[in-house]
Amino acid sequence: MRSRYTAYVLGNEPYLLATWHPTTRPVALQLDEEPRPRWIGLTVKRHQSQDADHAVVEFVARYKLNGRAFKLHETSRFVRADGRWFYVDGDIGA
Repeated sequence: MRSRYTAYVLGNEPYLLATWHPTTRPVALQLDEEPRPRWIGLTVKRHQSQDADHAVVEFVARYKLNGRAFKLHETSRFVRADGRWFYVDGDIGA
């Protein structure tokens, strides 16, 4: 999760797509679209292994857009395939 957050901060779309499960991966993320968020912090609230190959991570990512502060609160699902963890999808929280 932390590496994916860092990739968003850096605008590293190839890494984000490579760590996204092929069944739910978008074609592109368009991270260069304006206005771009300025990511300012990540808090991992919870990590839960469901079994050896499935996990859930709840996090809050804070960012600013046009001078206003926002937060993204998500519970993300990950799956391990061929020894690597992949982001599958997530539920946006309050």
